Amino acid sequence: MPKIYFRILLLLLLTGCSSTKKVKFDDYVFKTKSEKQAYINSYDKSLKLWDIPYSEENVKTTYGIAHVIMSGPKNGKDLVLLHGMDASSTMWFPNIKPLAKNHRIYAIDFMMEPGKSTLTSKPLSSEEIVLLYNEVFDHYKLKKFDIVGASRGGWIATLLATKKGNSIDKVVLLSPAQTFKFIDKVGKTTSALMLKLFPSEKKFGKTLKTFSTHPEKISPIYKRQFYLANKYAKSNSSMLKMHPFSDDELKSITNPVLVLIGDNDVINSEESLERAKKYLINSKTQMIKDAGHFLTIDQPKVVNDAMINFLE
Repeated sequence: MPKIYFRILLLLLLTGCSSTKKVKFDDYVFKTKSEKQAYINSYDKSLKLWDIPYSEENVKTTYGIAHVIMSGPKNGKDLVLLHGMDASSTMWFPNIKPLAKNHRIYAIDFMMEPGKSTLTSKPLSSEEIVLLYNEVFDHYKLKKFDIVGASRGGWIATLLATKKGNSIDKVVLLSPAQTFKFIDKVGKTTSALMLKLFPSEKKFGKTLKTFSTHPEKISPIYKRQFYLANKYAKSNSSMLKMHPFSDDELKSITNPVLVLIGDNDVINSEESLERAKKYLINSKTQMIKDAGHFLTIDQPKVVNDAMINFLE
């Protein structure tokens, strides 16, 4: 029952917050042009943390512009990266070097969150999210590609894998949000909600400590971008539309799937791994020690090694 109350409160707060703020220019994510530009400037600085050659492209889709960052050998196996909520594709800086060694990377910014993608339609339904990503995959002629999704990106990766006729080969889910079960420790995640509604440096620091066991490992450059994402982006209730997948939906995924979850994650728990083992017929699961929800930052070497061993 407390989880139901929390979801109702979250919906009321988010929709109330977004409806009382005057939109100063036509953008789904940002409230003002200057705030968006400040965020983009910070994004560009964070992207340099990749410290490997990369290129950026904007792909026109039915729903807007999808921003894609590409890296790695052109003859490498294609690998799509789907970032976590409000994290953008720059979040892969602790992981990109090993991933791009033998893979051709396509890191895609989600249109409904801070990043360089731009939504020009109404908010996307689950069906439209699938159509959107398939348009990007078709644009690059991706076939039998691997996919790595973190948090909300893990939920999207799972959604894509449940669809018949998809072109995905292997799937890696990094603490996928709302995928196997609802948020595990609802009370602890309220810090993120408060940060979104009433952003401040103090609340931001508290949120990082909630979601990460080693927030000191987060680059100050990326911290700034992540903070601006929470400070400047409009509130929205899109996460409330994410529901755990049914037993049958999970059973429909025949791809090899690797599920990694931190032992101090406030989003998932051992129950998530147990459900993955039970219903994903070709899965491998691992609990990452001394890691929170931001396990790619908390334990990058362990996570990188696990992903590379699985993908190759």
